[in-house]
Amino acid sequence: MRHVEKISFKTNWLMIGHGVLLLMVLPLAYAESSTLPQQIATNTAASSKQNLAILKDKVTDFLMVQAVGYPGKVSVKTGAIDPNLKLAACHDVNVFMPNGSRPWGKTSVGVSCMAPQWSIYVQATVSVQAQYLVAAIPLVQGQQVTQQDMLFESGDLTQLPAGIFTDMPQAIGRTVNISMRAGTVLRQDMLKASPVVQQGQTVMVVSNGQGFSVSAEGQAMTKASEGQVVQVKVANGQLVSGIARIGGKVEVIY
Repeated sequence: MRHVEKISFKTNWLMIGHGVLLLMVLPLAYAESSTLPQQIATNTAASSKQNLAILKDKVTDFLMVQAVGYPGKVSVKTGAIDPNLKLAACHDVNVFMPNGSRPWGKTSVGVSCMAPQWSIYVQATVSVQAQYLVAAIPLVQGQQVTQQDMLFESGDLTQLPAGIFTDMPQAIGRTVNISMRAGTVLRQDMLKASPVVQQGQTVMVVSNGQGFSVSAEGQAMTKASEGQVVQVKVANGQLVSGIARIGGKVEVIY
């Protein structure tokens, strides 16, 4: 009998111990289950909010594509997007250049979404590191520019005035409009293109079309620089218009 009582006594203590353990675990389980909906709501809110870093990358990629074809090395620095913006997540982001903006220097890029509907503007800077021409020596008005009169320097083209020269043949043979000192950045308005056709000059009119090419002499009615339109009187007295080319040629394309 004593042996049976001992077993019963131990069994009771085990049952009591399990009960205490159960009472200790239940509050923890309840606490975890009560915070689960809150965690789900937080995760859902985070996933429904637009990732601003993705928008920033899209702006950078967009400007790099827009700058294809620029001379030299192009780099883009996209400005920070206000972290306080609460934009809904968008699966079809549209990046565009606003009216009046261009992918050059300091600029503004538009980013929009149709559904949900929102639109923001992001500041960015496009830099173009390349060579450009400057006067190697002082240049005098009326002087015809030669290769020895110019030299290349390197820098950010977006920080220079418009109309600069990046290729030597573009400037060779032009006439200096205004006198300038050595080191002056050469611009197209400073160097006047010299006429390749003079008024009254006998020129060769070359007519090109699909499957044929005809040449005939004529007389230029006006002077013209390379690439300019000039009128020419041909042998039968007819006036034709063509593009002035170097060597006293006028090109007519049909």
